[in-house]
Amino acid sequence: MKNEDLQNIINDFAENIEFSEEGSEFLNVIVPKEELYNVCSQLKSKRDLDFDYAFCITGMDWGKELGVIYHLESTGLKHKIVVKVMTDDRENPTLDSVCDIWRTAEFHEMEIYDFFGVKFTNHPDLRRLFLTPDWDGWPLRKDYVDEANMIVK
Repeated sequence: MKNEDLQNIINDFAENIEFSEEGSEFLNVIVPKEELYNVCSQLKSKRDLDFDYAFCITGMDWGKELGVIYHLESTGLKHKIVVKVMTDDRENPTLDSVCDIWRTAEFHEMEIYDFFGVKFTNHPDLRRLFLTPDWDGWPLRKDYVDEANMIVK
């Protein structure tokens, strides 16, 4: 399916969805955080989309906003998209978990929590995955300061 066809279908899922193909072979779908779970559910369940595989889920710090980038694929229909969601709440960043939609999201969301501090509502076991439970801060945020390991140019 062509990106234009994907966009026409996804556009009806929720209000305020934005699209971009800038610099990517994949259609980029920017979803309001309140609509993330709804849109992701439809991406997987709609027969003509069938995004059954979340092959990469990454945290991102855009400076003002924190967010998540989901790379999704339909293994049967052979199309891919990128879904982006963000929040400007850096003090208490919260997004809906999608691990009941794509099982692979469970560990990705734990990793994103560990390094960016994004909390995922309805996650079955949200905790630090790589860092110790007493670690202070979120080391992949742009505003993170680690005095012991800082590299000054």
